[in-house]
Amino acid sequence: MENKGYRTRQREVILEFLKNSNSRHVSIEEVLEHLKAAGEKVGRTTIYRYMEKLTEEGVLRKYFIEEGAGACYQYVDSAQGCHEHFHLKCLKCGKLLHVECDYLNQIGKHIKDYHGFEVDNTKTVFYGICKDCK
Repeated sequence: MENKGYRTRQREVILEFLKNSNSRHVSIEEVLEHLKAAGEKVGRTTIYRYMEKLTEEGVLRKYFIEEGAGACYQYVDSAQGCHEHFHLKCLKCGKLLHVECDYLNQIGKHIKDYHGFEVDNTKTVFYGICKDCK
């Protein structure tokens, strides 16, 4: 019974970290580092399984930003709702920005209405150089 409580505490630490990081994407590696810093011993596979479970439950959104790179996750704040948005990825520093922009949304609508193709914003990334790296 004690082992189950330990797993519950680990899950609580993970979920709290995700909630506090809801404005950005979080990788499995970042969760693992946070748990180590908090003194929680948990394996990468356990974290991955829990993140996948949270994704299936709609608590997290899963993103694939770069081909060949692992997925990243974002906590869905039900109070704020989950907004579809585009992503900007800096080729110099690697920073990933969320962009909620009416203009880009209009482009997505145009593509759907005139070309019959629905854009998946979770996989849409514009690559370039951020203002900090210019």
